[in-house]
Amino acid sequence: MKPARCLISTLLLLCALLLPLSAGAATVRTGAEMLQDSGFARLRGVKFGLVTNQTATVGGRHLLELLRAAGVPPAVIFVPEHGLKGAQEDGVQIRDAVEQGIPVRSLYGGTKKPRQEDLAGLKLLVFDIQDIGSRFYTYIATMGLVMQAAADARLPLIILDRPNPLGGIYLAGFVSRVTPPIFTALYPIPITHGMTVGELAQMIRGENMLPGLKKLDLTVVKMSGWQRWMRWPDTGLSWTATSPNIPDFTTALLYAGVGLLEGTRASEGRGTETPFRLAGWPGIDSSLLATRLNSENLPGVSFTATSFTPHSIPGRASSPKYRDRTISGINITVTEHGRLQPVEIGVAIVRAIYSALPAREQQNFFRKGLDDLAGNTLLRQAVVKGSTTGEITALWRDEVARFTEQRRPYLLYPD
Repeated sequence: MKPARCLISTLLLLCALLLPLSAGAATVRTGAEMLQDSGFARLRGVKFGLVTNQTATVGGRHLLELLRAAGVPPAVIFVPEHGLKGAQEDGVQIRDAVEQGIPVRSLYGGTKKPRQEDLAGLKLLVFDIQDIGSRFYTYIATMGLVMQAAADARLPLIILDRPNPLGGIYLAGFVSRVTPPIFTALYPIPITHGMTVGELAQMIRGENMLPGLKKLDLTVVKMSGWQRWMRWPDTGLSWTATSPNIPDFTTALLYAGVGLLEGTRASEGRGTETPFRLAGWPGIDSSLLATRLNSENLPGVSFTATSFTPHSIPGRASSPKYRDRTISGINITVTEHGRLQPVEIGVAIVRAIYSALPAREQQNFFRKGLDDLAGNTLLRQAVVKGSTTGEITALWRDEVARFTEQRRPYLLYPD
């Protein structure tokens, strides 16, 4: 090789070594990958049940496929809301089924907790589901009830950990005080808790957030490479739609705040191709709404006036609010995912729409579910009072600080 070519080759090699990994290169390896590296040694010769759905992927292949190929298929599969393939819309009951000869038991139908008869003969339970980091997304409630069932049956439970898409640092929203606890508000945690499912499982047990867990044999298979500052794009992992209305990370990010609109009569964009990226109300002044929201200078986001018409979308939104009616509102554009604060954005949108309505429409703005989503009555009361976004977020500052300290002993990953 000529000297000049040799020098160029050497420089290219050095650049390749020094440059950071591209956005498409995985920097994080999930708990499922770590278990696969061991040849699934923990599962060999053991009759186990698997709690999972379409999100349990490893390098583009589903965990079930890998387990079958390794000769260690589960004896029974348990599935959460939306079903094994994530194809059912919100709130639709999932039926028991069979997947390639393996019985599939629903945890979102007649029961939300594994039945003891379905656990009979098992020696182990394994949980592998990708959560999105919002308290009112139901996968973490399913996990807690699985923990209880495992403890009742004296079965060890293994959690295969996955990233919190919102990262491990951003905590916001009221700590839930919903009494009695309900499926979308099962734990006293903020709307965004900044924990992986493995960390949260340890905290649920350690802080007695559910009864009957003191003797649970719990193991978390940790990830490799994940750090708390990372949001999903920083992991290098490919996104799998976690449910029909959360098709991508941007939607998952916004859902933690825009999802609050589900507790109001304002539209959150269901029935369109971009749910939770749109918000509005029939006849509202969309230009004024966008101007008001942009004037708050919320980091990582911008708002533009728009109109949209929700339609029935089978499997996603069969009966959206204001079906086939034109909605005036805003389009929400994420400009910098690392700085965006979704709960604050959701609060700002709720109060901006409410304040733009005439008094007669304000009376019908809230639905009963808002207090459950917010975690208490304070958000609704503050919006009615006319409090600013900053004044509302200040209301949860102290309790989030206390939660930050409370969760510390259960954290598994560095900042």
